[in-house]
Amino acid sequence: MPTLLDIQNLQVCFGAAAAVRGISLQLEQGEVLGLVGESGSGKSATALAILGLLGPAAQVAGRILWQPAGPSGQGEALPSARTAPAIDLLQQSPPALRRLRGREIAMIFQEPMTALNPVMTIGRQVAESAEAHFPSWTGAESRRKALAALEAVSIPEPARRYGDYPHQFSGGQRQRILIAMALINRPRLLIADEPTTALDVTVQAQVLELLKDLQRQHGLAMLFISHDLAVVGQVASRVAVMRAGQIVETGPVRDVLTQPQHEYTKSLLAAVPTLRTDRSRPLAMVQ
Repeated sequence: MPTLLDIQNLQVCFGAAAAVRGISLQLEQGEVLGLVGESGSGKSATALAILGLLGPAAQVAGRILWQPAGPSGQGEALPSARTAPAIDLLQQSPPALRRLRGREIAMIFQEPMTALNPVMTIGRQVAESAEAHFPSWTGAESRRKALAALEAVSIPEPARRYGDYPHQFSGGQRQRILIAMALINRPRLLIADEPTTALDVTVQAQVLELLKDLQRQHGLAMLFISHDLAVVGQVASRVAVMRAGQIVETGPVRDVLTQPQHEYTKSLLAAVPTLRTDRSRPLAMVQ
């Protein structure tokens, strides 16, 4: 499969503090790549750099090469004879990035209650995601698209709940609404930043299954960010382990989970409690 996203020597600094220190990653069309590491390892900074959302305080260097969509703009693969040159997202103007965000590259943020506007109905928020890229749509058209997106993520009775507000939904339902907002424009790349962190185990499993189903249905590429190797093992085909702003190990997810090579990866796996964990002893420390 052709490379969709190619991150080369990405560096992100906030003053003297380096959040990302020269990482390189590639993501192919339709691939699910897990990015794993403890809090503060640079995972979210990497995701925000891809979308140009770090703000003026960040100094960003390197290259983030993106393969443009086909002639219709709907994200289909281009025939090799007409393959357009990749563009460097770090060199794009703010208006050019806004055209990509939400249409070709979408993101699910990790805290749905803060990511959703508390004084706007969820129907309007989902519809607004589409109207930002298709301003010619009528209100009826955007409502129809929003209802279809809500139905696709299994929000019960979407027509009845279209006018409800975020606080009227459970945490798992709010996360599904964010997924609907991210996928309404059929992006080619979905960045999921800790999408199950605030959910209980049962709802977490439902959201993971939903993401897997949607990824298969639409042929999405997905960058799945988490601190939990077990969660990544359920959705990703390949995983990159990040520590202190650097990639320390990468490979097929099964190989990394069963035969980790780096001591940090081994420590992450050892720190996960299981039914066999001796509860009289402290959990392993991540080194």
